[in-house]
Amino acid sequence: MVRKKITILFLCTKNSCRSQMAEGWAKHLKGDSIDAYSAGVAPTDLDPFAIKAMAEAGVDISAQYSKHIMDLPKIEFDYVITVCDRANESCPFFPGKTKMVHRGFEDPPLLAKNASNEEEIMKHYRRIRDEIKHFIESLPHSIEK
Repeated sequence: MVRKKITILFLCTKNSCRSQMAEGWAKHLKGDSIDAYSAGVAPTDLDPFAIKAMAEAGVDISAQYSKHIMDLPKIEFDYVITVCDRANESCPFFPGKTKMVHRGFEDPPLLAKNASNEEEIMKHYRRIRDEIKHFIESLPHSIEK
């Protein structure tokens, strides 16, 4: 019997970094079992350091783009996973079977704001990238109850 893929939306405020990384990892690591999307409640441009950090790990997210949650097609998500605290606080209501899960990650741009060079900046992005990867590897078992 073929198991249906679960549909997950990774939601963040700007949809520029953490949710993009989560979508990229889910497609790369769990594409056979997860149909992954990302969006934001106040989207901005895709973060170039997020693209670089993911590329270093062998995942190309350069073709992904930031989108508003209202711009997504009508999809009944199995899960909406908020990856930042602000998105969790301002998350819209999802009717039906959608289960809400919060798994916050620190904000790499905020962590790197006082960095003196690109290598210092990238340390923060790499750490969060790896934390997100670890979380994605645990899916869907870590969120199914």
